[in-house]
Amino acid sequence: MIKAEWFYWLVGLSFLVMAAQMFTDRSNPRRFGTGAFWGLIGAGFVYSSWVVTKQAPAAPLGVAVLVMAVLAGFGCTGRGTPRTTTSQERVAGAARLGNKLFVPALTIPAVAMVCAVGLKHVSVGGEPLLQEGSETILGLGLGAVVALVIGMIMLREKRLSVPVQAGRSMLEAMGWAMLLPQMLATLGAIFQVSGVGTQVGRLATAVLPKDSLYVAIVVYCVGMFLFTIIMGNAFAAFPVMTAAVGWPVLVGHFDGNPAAVLAIGMLAGFCGTLITPMAANFNIVPAALLELKDQYGPIKAQLPTAGVLLGCNVVFMALFAF
Repeated sequence: MIKAEWFYWLVGLSFLVMAAQMFTDRSNPRRFGTGAFWGLIGAGFVYSSWVVTKQAPAAPLGVAVLVMAVLAGFGCTGRGTPRTTTSQERVAGAARLGNKLFVPALTIPAVAMVCAVGLKHVSVGGEPLLQEGSETILGLGLGAVVALVIGMIMLREKRLSVPVQAGRSMLEAMGWAMLLPQMLATLGAIFQVSGVGTQVGRLATAVLPKDSLYVAIVVYCVGMFLFTIIMGNAFAAFPVMTAAVGWPVLVGHFDGNPAAVLAIGMLAGFCGTLITPMAANFNIVPAALLELKDQYGPIKAQLPTAGVLLGCNVVFMALFAF
């Protein structure tokens, strides 16, 4: 049986190899901080396997996260000069292959679909081929490996170090912001467990006029919008605002359609994603990868759209959810 933890070990090993490269790259003035940051992530992927099985304490993972936050917060990470293909070689390869360059990228979802649907019920020796409940994540991992092999064959690249160096270059370009969505999603779960949603619900109930459906709709949608701006992730804002207003008020009190209320509420949160630097994977990372002069350029361009869409979501909820 292929286990999900094997995939996590492979991811962790990849981070550790890249971290070792970063440590030895003298072109990066912050090579030690950069290597430590990504090395801790790689070690976390491996170590967490024993945390899940209760064979190791979780506290070291928490310490590692705090150390990573210090390294990123105090600017201890930077970019080096990976030894990979030249820009001329990449341009020549792109001209030669054209749209075939999309084949490796499309391979990943194709293999993931095969694993999640086709191999889900395949057994070998009385045991499932893929660990039950992890077929999709295993398909993603296998798809990435297959895509790597296909890409190397298409580009006639025989050195594994080249894609590793290229991956490391992307990690350094995106920096700590790449991990912000996962951190913020975890923060949303912490807020929910600690009762933040309950307290917000009490405040909202005390402030909202009784039997004012449209005010409650505005509060829920705008609340999702604002909490997403603060937390950077609609998935982090969702449990807080839904526990506060969405479920008890709109669904429980006003008998709203749960599917419509919660789906449109999530869309309202996504409007906040468009205009917050906390949503680094959508707004800051693309600016860094494209080397834009204004790192807030995507946010400025998306601001009018976010406002219009938020208003549309409020109207749609009022029309179709009740």
